[in-house]
Amino acid sequence: MQDLQALIEKSETRICKAVFPNTTNHYDTLFGGTALQLMDEASFICATRFSRKRVVTVSTDKIDFTTPIPQGTIVELIARVDSVGKTSCVVKVDIFMEDMYSYQRDKAVTGYFTFVAVGQDKKPVAIVDN
Repeated sequence: MQDLQALIEKSETRICKAVFPNTTNHYDTLFGGTALQLMDEASFICATRFSRKRVVTVSTDKIDFTTPIPQGTIVELIARVDSVGKTSCVVKVDIFMEDMYSYQRDKAVTGYFTFVAVGQDKKPVAIVDN
C-alpha cells in the first residue's frame, strides 16, 4: 500500500482567483454559490489527485462563511484530504482572501466535502489501492 500521508501531501490543491464583479452579489462580495462551486472544484481535484480514481461528491458539511470576501480581492483555495475511509475521503477546503495592494491575508470560508470512489458501474470501490 502506498504511504497514505505521502498521498495526502502530494494531493494538496491550491487555486487562486480574482474576485471580479461578475462573481459578486448585490453587496459587492463574493456570491456564496460561487464560493461553493470553487470549493467543490478544488476538493474534486484534490480527491482525484489523492485516489487517481473516478470520484463523486456525496456530501458537503459545515460550510462556515466567517468573513465576507469583497470585490477586488484575490482568493486562494487550499484543499487537503482530511480523513480517509474504505471507499471515501473527506476534503477540507479553506478560502483565504488577500488584499490586492497589501499583504493582508485572512481565512474567510472553510468547508468539508465527502467524495466516494466509483468504478465503471458507478458503484463504490476502494478509494486507495492496497
